[in-house]
Amino acid sequence: MIKVVTSAERHTSERGWIHSEFSFSFADYDDPSNAHFGCLLAHNDNQLNATEGFKKHPHHDLEIVSYVISGTLLHEDDLGNKYLLDAGTVQVMSAGTGVNHSESNPSMTEPVRFLQMWFLPTSSNLQSTWEHQRFPTEMRRNQLQPVVVGHGTTSSGSQTPLHIHQDVSIYLPYLETGKEIIFPQKEERRTHLFLISGHLEISCDDGTFHLEPGDAARIHHSCDLRIKGSSCEGISEFILIDLP
Repeated sequence: MIKVVTSAERHTSERGWIHSEFSFSFADYDDPSNAHFGCLLAHNDNQLNATEGFKKHPHHDLEIVSYVISGTLLHEDDLGNKYLLDAGTVQVMSAGTGVNHSESNPSMTEPVRFLQMWFLPTSSNLQSTWEHQRFPTEMRRNQLQPVVVGHGTTSSGSQTPLHIHQDVSIYLPYLETGKEIIFPQKEERRTHLFLISGHLEISCDDGTFHLEPGDAARIHHSCDLRIKGSSCEGISEFILIDLP
């Protein structure tokens, strides 16, 4: 079954210093019928204004994955990490037994847009860890190369993916117009596909669906999911999450 959630159906949060679009219940948005998709608890599309940010705050027993779409994000935590994360960078944080962190926009003039996703871990009270990696456009063009996988998962490709404590694989393809990717989904798995930019045509036994920027597809069905770039701009960027 494919359920398309349009960009307009997301919950908009506007606080002046940050604009967010929530795909699931989060902060002031409480909808028990839209609380999660499998172990995916949050999928937030954030834009931080220049010089703004989240002050240092705590998390525990969460696997947090962020992807910088444009601009630069400054990460700091009490594990001793302080890094500037450029566009194309993925960061993963296993909050585990507890970690305090902040995310801010160091630019004086430009906003930063980033996705942040929260996953339930496989177990509680894990050691808190943090890592990041930039994934160049060319390694993601017209192919499914994982950028994040579960611990213990092996993966072949031109670049080693990051790891989290959950049986999840995350892909960030750049798909040229007219090019097609086939993702073989298993019966017991879920797929969450979110379109960052451009246009996509997705199809399987349920039919054919057209996605615009900000649209998402939640899929729980055994099929060969066909994903085709259909943007007049020549390129489409999306995130695909394979999860239990």
